[in-house]
Amino acid sequence: MTSSSDRSLAVDVPAPKSYEIRTYGCQMNVHDSERLSGLLEEAGYVRAPEGSDGDADVVVFNTCAVRENADNRLYGNLGRLAPKKASRPGMQIAVGGCLAQKDQATIVKKAPWVDVVFGTHNIGKLPILLERARVQEEAQVEIAESLEAFPSTLPTRRESAYAAWVSISVGCNNTCTFCIVPALRGKEKDRRTGDILAEIETLVGEGVSEITLLGQNVNAYGSDIGDREAFSKLLRACGTIEGLERVRFTSPHPRDFTDDVIAAMAETPNVMPQLHMPLQSGSDPVLKAMRRSYRQDRYLGIIEKVRAAIPHAAITTDIIVGFPGETEEDFEQTLHVVREARFSQAFTFQYSKRPGTPAATMENQIPKEVVQARYERLVALQEEISWEENKKQVGRTLELMVAEGEGRKDGATHRLSGRAPDNRLVHFTKPDQEVRPGDVVTVEITYAAPHHLLAEGAVLAVRRTRAGDAWEKRNAEKTTKPAGVMLGLPKIGAPTPEPVPAGNACGCD
Repeated sequence: MTSSSDRSLAVDVPAPKSYEIRTYGCQMNVHDSERLSGLLEEAGYVRAPEGSDGDADVVVFNTCAVRENADNRLYGNLGRLAPKKASRPGMQIAVGGCLAQKDQATIVKKAPWVDVVFGTHNIGKLPILLERARVQEEAQVEIAESLEAFPSTLPTRRESAYAAWVSISVGCNNTCTFCIVPALRGKEKDRRTGDILAEIETLVGEGVSEITLLGQNVNAYGSDIGDREAFSKLLRACGTIEGLERVRFTSPHPRDFTDDVIAAMAETPNVMPQLHMPLQSGSDPVLKAMRRSYRQDRYLGIIEKVRAAIPHAAITTDIIVGFPGETEEDFEQTLHVVREARFSQAFTFQYSKRPGTPAATMENQIPKEVVQARYERLVALQEEISWEENKKQVGRTLELMVAEGEGRKDGATHRLSGRAPDNRLVHFTKPDQEVRPGDVVTVEITYAAPHHLLAEGAVLAVRRTRAGDAWEKRNAEKTTKPAGVMLGLPKIGAPTPEPVPAGNACGCD
């Protein structure tokens, strides 16, 4: 029996420390941030509420190094956090990612209030480094020069209940002159096929119905073992997993895009009719200067084969405008490829020097005003083509996977949003019955804009799914856990990092 004096005793249990992760750059960084979240939550941290803006106990910057002003942006953000850290004893700041791998101790020198700097190869050390910095009261800088463990072995806090990234490789064996990523993430290292499929099966068992296979050069998978058909075999193996409804992949390289991959895409029902195929330039001389191991004819030949095998495929791309030495004739060749390929969307961006890359020191850097004028011409052409290609979708009946947070105006328009099989964004009329993210609806497209489609009529069918059940379960758990634990970064389909300069913004494409 407990006495009244015993009941009056109270034990102060400290609140768990909160964390915030700010992610910049490509999909690899977004997925790495999911792992950082998993590591921190396994160590007892909880995610800070959305919009905390530096008020967390630990703020982690997962950085990108591909833009010329990436370091200025980082130090600006770190500078804004300095007063908060000074006023909050115990607050810690960590910097990881490609810029940390590149600059290492320079970060602590320029921002001495940073507690931890870690690289792309040792993200699993973050909780240990934070604790060591706290105990020793000095900054911890630890940059591994090679991969310590394949990242997928780390705990992961996946941000979507119904769509997930699955890494199949890390690193890159290419030497593109505009890209610093291979120097920061190392040579390509492939993951065992059995491990990949086991992870996918586990995810499907948890309710995930869409996966995106992720690699710096995803279709070079198999180079470790000398099997040029390993990627197509992996796609076909994904087709045998019961409950896996949608398979996507990003980003491939034209050099490694073989006929067996096209056949696997066409013949595997759950591999979606979508292809992101980086072009970068349509000019053969510029491609040579970029060290891109294909030429215009090869690229357009791949597009022609894909369209023949998968007529309704949506093809997107990345294009760099103003690469050093690009002439007006070179740029016209890029416009020619855009007209011929008829991309549904192109991630276009102006060349900017990436410190540490060969292109940064090349002669004939293009004046800013010339690059800007070419960029505007390219964007105008692609907008016209995107709209024309989207208009071809009007009248089609499509199955959409319902998305969460993709329609910014959905509340005002009484619509919901979803992704078509080819990954086009569709806003549709909200049906009378409950529809959850991860569920599937059938709609008829009634209107097309350059960047989205509308289905303004009544929803033709609603299919409740295990993915929707998983979303519902996760949201129910939110009400019983500390605020912020379940908030996330990516959305359905192709999760978008914050911010995304272009395509797979690492520049490795």
